[in-house]
Amino acid sequence: MALDINPKLVLTDPVQFTKDLLSKPFGRYLVIGGSVYLFELAIIFVAQYEFHASALVAVALSFWLGLITSFILTKFVTFGDKRTHHRILIPQITAVTLLVLFNFGFTLLVTDLLRHVLPAVATRTLALGITTIWNFYLYKTRIFKTDEPVID
Repeated sequence: MALDINPKLVLTDPVQFTKDLLSKPFGRYLVIGGSVYLFELAIIFVAQYEFHASALVAVALSFWLGLITSFILTKFVTFGDKRTHHRILIPQITAVTLLVLFNFGFTLLVTDLLRHVLPAVATRTLALGITTIWNFYLYKTRIFKTDEPVID
């Protein structure tokens, strides 16, 4: 899971740093995850401040919209899994659905347990950080694993 990227490149050669980061599945996973995270934060803010949704509803909405976006980008971009035949796609969707249901329950539990201590954005961020680790492992070794090498 190591990225093997020189962190000094961020300041000295940001273009090369970006190329190096995106050349590895975990780097692409982090960039996609970060982008989806920002998308989810926007949903939380809009739901809470424009539509006066509770923290629980705002986090739940952001979770599901983020999930759909994340599935598509993770499958096709992170792991280069272009297989779309129903014999492949249905088991993948089933596996991700089961993982998501677990992650969803975990996220709501964290939100509920910490709602008096932390804002919704913080509880979602905490839950997201934890689930990111086990999701990458399962995606790479089980769900999106192909006999072909991951695109570099």
